Amino acid sequence: MAFKQSEAKGLLGWFDSRFPLIETWNAHLAQYQAPKNFNFWYFFGSLAMLVLVNQILTGIWLTMNFNPSAEGAFASVEYIMRDVEWGWLIRYLHSTGASAFFVVVYLHMFRGLMYGSFKQPRELLWIIGMVIFLLLMAEAFMGYLLPWGQMSFWGAQVIINLFSSIPVIGEDLGVWIRGDFVVSGATLNRFFALHVIALPLAIVGVVFLHIVALHHVGSNNPDGIEIKDKLDAHGKPLDGIPFHPYYSVKDIMGVVGFLIVFSIVLFFAPEGGGYFLEGPNFEQANGLKTPAHIAPVWYMTPFYSVLRAVPHKFMGVVAMGAAIAILFVLPWLDKNPVKSIRYRSWINKLLLGLFVVAFVILGYLGTQPADPTPTLIARICTLYYFGYFLLMPLHSRWGKMKPVPERVTH
Repeated sequence: MAFKQSEAKGLLGWFDSRFPLIETWNAHLAQYQAPKNFNFWYFFGSLAMLVLVNQILTGIWLTMNFNPSAEGAFASVEYIMRDVEWGWLIRYLHSTGASAFFVVVYLHMFRGLMYGSFKQPRELLWIIGMVIFLLLMAEAFMGYLLPWGQMSFWGAQVIINLFSSIPVIGEDLGVWIRGDFVVSGATLNRFFALHVIALPLAIVGVVFLHIVALHHVGSNNPDGIEIKDKLDAHGKPLDGIPFHPYYSVKDIMGVVGFLIVFSIVLFFAPEGGGYFLEGPNFEQANGLKTPAHIAPVWYMTPFYSVLRAVPHKFMGVVAMGAAIAILFVLPWLDKNPVKSIRYRSWINKLLLGLFVVAFVILGYLGTQPADPTPTLIARICTLYYFGYFLLMPLHSRWGKMKPVPERVTH
């Protein structure tokens, strides 16, 4: 194979001759053709990358002073907060960043629902995105135990005990996950290893696959039109523009807006009113003292509400798993040929809006005690959650659709 001489000169040329740096830059940034009608909702993909970098960097700094043992974990967090220079800021960047990550990811997924970004030819792209979501849930769950506070300890106890309800293998599976018969230092140590090494590596790898798949099929847009179908004489999309500098500059504006909001929360309300960091988690874990109300952190509460809405414990676990699994088959449930919500009927818009309302209500109820009235509301919202997807082959085609334009609109 002949040695390829780069057109660049100097050190860059030497490097580019041995690694496709400029080719990669052009293919995935400078010359990547993106639809010219991206709007506000397309900020959240790049923001997810920003928060991922924040979590990795702050996580590295935190591990330098964290003691992953039942005896030292809580004290080491207090040491980071009180004695490590700027430790309080790094810890809050990480804890607030976790919530910001899920806010961004949920909005990113909602944009996909609105504009049909899961439909052909992006089915695999959507599935890879859902794998990232699952990995993020696992990463957040493992990290939630590490501060070794009361809610961390008892939340992990409740969630891991759910696996014990699985017939035949449940008890052994619970012991295998904990590494002990109860949540203990062994559990903390293995969760620490998974949280700081295994899962971040998996997330970064799958994010890479997500970006490769996205650039292979091309980005969707608010009109749901495939810009690759109409090319100019040079083979470039008529409705496309280079990602850089147009969207790289636009994304910087999104980053600035995000950082303003993020900084306000970080410096004035890092606990998020008890939703980002719960009050009981400022007490050291105590296996003999149960908090009055045990609940996972807010970004898991919609699925926790689904679990509690089902009276039977094992069936509740199945329902919780199904609530996530059903998202994987979404590309084959939506039978509407129109991708974007812009051109769908008012019925489709109403049903999607009600789905968002039901999901938010489930999230809120998951943070509250399981009293009769909230449980009834959670069951109604759970029925709507599953009904929205299971009946999608029917209701996705209801109503009169608007004509889809041949070219993208501004």
